[in-house]
Amino acid sequence: MRCLRWLISLLLFFHCSTLLGNNPGAVFVEAESFSDPGGWVIDQQSMDVMGSPYLMAHGMGLPVADASTEIKFPQQGRYRMFVRTRNWTARWSEQAAGQFQVLLNGKPLEQTFGTTNNDWSWVDGGFIEIENPSVTITLHDLTGFNGRCDALYFTPDHTETPPNDLESLDAFRTNLLGLSSEPEIREFDFVVIGGGMAGTCAAIAAARLGVQVALVQNRPVLGGNNSSEVRVHLGARINLEPYPALGNLVNEIGPDQGGNAQPKDYYEDDKKLQAVLNEPNLSLFLNTHANQVEVKDDKIVQVTAENIRTGERIAFRAPLFADCTGDGTIGFLAGAEYMTGRESRDTFNEPTAPEEADNLTMGISVQWFSETGEQPSEFPDIKWGLPWSEEKSFAITRGDWDWETGMGKDMIRETEFIRDYGLLVVYSNWSFLKNHYIDKERFAREKLRWVAYVGGKRESRRLVGDYILNENDITERKLMPDGTAPTSWTIDLHYPDPENEEKFEGEAFRSIAEHIKIYPYPIPFRCLYSKNIDNLLMAGRDISVSHVALGTTRLMRTCGMMGEVLGMAASVSKAKDATPRQIYQQHFAALEQLMLTGVGNPDIPNKQDYNLGSTLMEQ
Repeated sequence: MRCLRWLISLLLFFHCSTLLGNNPGAVFVEAESFSDPGGWVIDQQSMDVMGSPYLMAHGMGLPVADASTEIKFPQQGRYRMFVRTRNWTARWSEQAAGQFQVLLNGKPLEQTFGTTNNDWSWVDGGFIEIENPSVTITLHDLTGFNGRCDALYFTPDHTETPPNDLESLDAFRTNLLGLSSEPEIREFDFVVIGGGMAGTCAAIAAARLGVQVALVQNRPVLGGNNSSEVRVHLGARINLEPYPALGNLVNEIGPDQGGNAQPKDYYEDDKKLQAVLNEPNLSLFLNTHANQVEVKDDKIVQVTAENIRTGERIAFRAPLFADCTGDGTIGFLAGAEYMTGRESRDTFNEPTAPEEADNLTMGISVQWFSETGEQPSEFPDIKWGLPWSEEKSFAITRGDWDWETGMGKDMIRETEFIRDYGLLVVYSNWSFLKNHYIDKERFAREKLRWVAYVGGKRESRRLVGDYILNENDITERKLMPDGTAPTSWTIDLHYPDPENEEKFEGEAFRSIAEHIKIYPYPIPFRCLYSKNIDNLLMAGRDISVSHVALGTTRLMRTCGMMGEVLGMAASVSKAKDATPRQIYQQHFAALEQLMLTGVGNPDIPNKQDYNLGSTLMEQ
């Protein structure tokens, strides 16, 4: 273990300070690769849009511990320094929330960062003198309000400005960091991208059935929305007809406790992790973000991913892939057909659909809660928040699922903005309650304990399969011959809260839910594989359903059972040398037998009696 830690430290050191390229004296430092991130967190949610993961000082109003790393300069002399950062509150206020300093060998530079541009860009940090080649760089948070740093660049060429457009910036990074253009190649029977409940169950199920599996997850924990990073409890029901063994694996790895926005241990990250590590046929790749796909003859040949800390790249090759990313990322990159927004009523003749198609999607939740202390606690009276008042305030101590933002925005391109707006309204409301609320003594001993910085998504891309499940199929119980995992939750669709939208001029951050009760309905297998990419399965919220039908299929116990089915399908695919479509056409009986048998431990008592929802069967 000691040797492993030494090797990791060495790799990070060289990644931070490799000196290559057309400017041999230059030094490029990725913030996310700092050897000691301190209290800063790595955020990769928008790296495909802004170019990179970055460090963020998520202190909920209290400055976080310094991040630091040591680098080597190739020569002494005068350097010009740039910091790639942004002022995340610039679009709402002239004052900056997330401010930080850069220290060299403990000495702060004059410039304060995070105060200028709204968009990600290089900020000129001025000139520095390097007398000793070994330098410790420190990021010192000043506010605790989500200051962010992507990278630092030191150049002896005082006329040079680093590029900011993504294509040039990517080449710039690769060159200066000395990253190989040829990734390491790893071969498997089945590659699952996305480590939420759907992907984790898919990987475990396949591994237990003798398939060599890679599980690729771009966060440090498994569980997705059910992880301690997002803190949404599992929902819907398991162990239903026609395949009551489906759900045993969900029960095996899911948390025993329910509740949204609860303490970290409620979500049992370690239970999910240990279940994956216990499988000898399963290789886990955490902190690994898939962002390139190679396709040949309508089949995925290779998916390439990069480590969000080191930038090292791995190419995953397999005859079969699963997109469990939620965003349909792998399908999109492969050229799979997909849908976004709401379909018109005429598209599927759905009574709940709008008359005209639009881009409204369900939003992203930034949940939060406070705890009561023994002594009064302070919270900054922020000047960069939204204008607040008694009428606008919410005198509560926990923000649940209905703290939901971004409905009607681009859930892929605008993820950072949507999440940031979620943070902004939490901080604005809390600052008002602590400092100006008419009954602020009620909150005197309340202190923010947790605010999510990873947004909890509900909807973005939906990949098109050989069948698109719609509202009428479910409400009229049009049972298909290829039914698999049953969906049991209501058709649960979210909309901006009209009152909140009016008070905040079209930028609602609270939502309402409208429910249509259903009987449990088996999701057709044809909804779980791509129509035009022959070796791509999918499970989770990116399957082949209409916007309305997504209202029921998106619940995480249902997604986990879809994952179980995908793992079984991978086993059939390997045994029969069959594509997903061929499984449907020729080998569905083999898949059916596996669904009847199950892959989870049936002897574990089902303690997950929370958030089951109601069905028409109970009326």
